[in-house]
Amino acid sequence: MKPEETVDYNFKVCWHAISRMYNTEAAKADITTSIGFVLLNINQETGTPATKIAPLLGLEARSLTRILKSMEEQELIHKVSDARDKRLVRIFLTEKGLEKKEISRQTVKHFNKKVQEEIPKQELEVFFKVCGRIMGMIENKEIF
Repeated sequence: MKPEETVDYNFKVCWHAISRMYNTEAAKADITTSIGFVLLNINQETGTPATKIAPLLGLEARSLTRILKSMEEQELIHKVSDARDKRLVRIFLTEKGLEKKEISRQTVKHFNKKVQEEIPKQELEVFFKVCGRIMGMIENKEIF
């Protein structure tokens, strides 16, 4: 079997192309793709517990810690200890963070709109269904 005929190869190559495209756009806003995804997952109204962000993005906690530190240094976020549970830290966006979040949101919306214009709805539905089944197989340890 040739590598280009394998499922994982196609996922990886496609994701790397998407990631490069997002990184190019993110760089124009002086952020990274990782920062953009974190921004998109922070609820500005209630704040988002730091412990909830990593699982949403499929990141290891230590990777998220580095990203959050960088975001704090860039003044994109600020941390607030929970009034009831001091162990819980909520992440909120600064004004600058809100601006970068909107840029990230528009970038993701634009990409998805372009894909939806080019790929028929039925094909996208099959793609989402296949992705869901593969993730389910992995999560249920049906692979190895």
